[in-house]
Amino acid sequence: MSIWWSLHLPCEAASVPFARRLLLGAMESAGVDPDVSHDLSVALSEACANAVEHGGDPACGERPEVYQVTAYLDGETCRIEVADWGPGFAAERPRPAFRTVHADAEHGRGLGLIRELADHVHIGNTPDRGGAVVSFDKILKWVDGAPAVAV
Repeated sequence: MSIWWSLHLPCEAASVPFARRLLLGAMESAGVDPDVSHDLSVALSEACANAVEHGGDPACGERPEVYQVTAYLDGETCRIEVADWGPGFAAERPRPAFRTVHADAEHGRGLGLIRELADHVHIGNTPDRGGAVVSFDKILKWVDGAPAVAV
């Protein structure tokens, strides 16, 4: 079984839980283990929150209207990509390094959480239009009797 979807979501905080619920519903319907679904949904929420917060260039007064979320559940893997149209990462540091964040900090944990929850993570810039792209994948586990297991 393969499930694929792509969304253009408004750069608003309310779009984050929408993307998360859509992913959780698709994974539940496919029979993905709830622990794996939870990990991926938290990682997706963090990536979407980053796109909403950092997807524009406040110095220029510009805010993009949308960001894009694409998810693939195919065979034994789920791959998720979140891309925005903001300034992207600085050329001298295209892949942000994991940094230690104080326990009381309200910001700065998202990319570290994504790295902890996913099996493979790529963080960079979109080559064709600028902006940041965060993609990650995770090997799926299935509940007993899941329809996707037969594939």
